[in-house]
Order: sequence, then C-alpha cells, then structure tokens
Amino acid sequence: MTIAPAAAWVLASLLLLLAGFCLLQRNLWRACQGFVAFALLMSLAWLVLGSPWLALAEALLGALLTGGTLLWTLRGRGALPRLESVDETPRRARLSAPLRWLLILSWLGLSGAALVMLLGLDALSPPASTSTLLTATGVLIMGLGLWAFSAQRHLLRRLLAFNLLGSGVFLLLAGVAAPAPASMIALMEPAPIAEVRALIFIGLVVALLGSVLGAALLLRLHAQGGQVTLNAVFGSNQ
Repeated sequence: MTIAPAAAWVLASLLLLLAGFCLLQRNLWRACQGFVAFALLMSLAWLVLGSPWLALAEALLGALLTGGTLLWTLRGRGALPRLESVDETPRRARLSAPLRWLLILSWLGLSGAALVMLLGLDALSPPASTSTLLTATGVLIMGLGLWAFSAQRHLLRRLLAFNLLGSGVFLLLAGVAAPAPASMIALMEPAPIAEVRALIFIGLVVALLGSVLGAALLLRLHAQGGQVTLNAVFGSNQ
C-alpha cells in the first residue's frame, strides 16, 4: 500500500502522539482506550508496509484482545475488586531520575547508531521512504516505552509501556526487512521479509500472553493486599 509522503508523516506523528498519551495519561481508562486506538493505527502502519496479515493480527491480537484485557482489569469481576480508574501512586524519587534519563539516552544513542548502520546516512535526514520514517518512529516509541517502564510504578501503566515498547521493536524489525535505501551500507544480507514478519507475529502473540498474565497477577495482587505496585509492601496502597 503506497501513501503520499505527507500522509506518512501524519501517520508517524499520530503514532507518537498516541504513544505519549497512553504513557502520560494518569486516567487508566483513557490510557487503555488510547492504547486500543494506537493498536488500530499500528494496523494501518502494517498495511502501509505491505503486510495485510500483520495488520489483521494487530487488530485482533493488539486492539481487540490485548486492549480488551487491559480494559478488563478496570472492571472488576466476582471476588476481584475494581481497580481505581486514576493512578494516584506517588512518583519515584527525583534523585533516581538523572540515572534513568542517562540510561535511556544512552540506549537511544546506540539504537540511533544501529539505525544509521542499517539504513545508511539517509536516516539522519528527513526520511526518503515510508519504511525509513516508520522505522525511526519505532525507535522513538521504544524510547518512550523504556522511559515509562522505568519511571512509572503502577503495574497497569507498566503493562501499557511493555506493549508500546514491543510495538516500537516490531516497527524497527519491519524497517530492517524493508527494501534498503540506495545509500545503505550493506554489511550483511538483507533480512528475509517473510521470516521477519513471522517473528513479528510471534511477538504479537507473546505480548498478548504477557499482558493476560500481567493483568491476572495485578488483579490478584490488588485483591489480596490492595496493591497496584510491586514495592507497595513498604507503604500502604503505594
């Protein structure tokens, strides 16, 4: 599926905006709804990248099942009490923030260097192709997911970060398998597209199973001690 460069930029921008909304929104219901919208937009990205089967898998496994699982945790069932719809857990100590940012920036720098090695120097300028643009978008989404996973304490918000981090990885893999720019430094054989797409599909299944397991553990932890974080034992309802 071919789209105009302006439309590709709009798609990449919306992916980043929805990812940021999911990770920064403290209203958990809205954050999970934002993830469903993000997964549907990812389906469109797979269509643009020429992977209709991945688009269908993203809509079913990502938006419907994973998104539905995350929303289900806020409903409460039977003996499992309903989670609060707003994340009111205290923020992490400010003293740990510089170290987290240093690690995240270092990781982004290494990812950017790897992107240049894979896609050539065109990755440093406005992307010349849709696949390059979405690959760079994937790296940024990975950075957002990594930051959120390290900064947030609420386990449901960490599940959101886990899924968004995975989506960024999948976009990066798809970019690696896409046709390379003419300026690419070909140090190795291109990754077989079919094998990479199969790997992404397996990743979607693993992300779904991880989300279901994480949601079940979160609900059980909340039912037994009213906790929504792993270190809440050191403080009541933190």
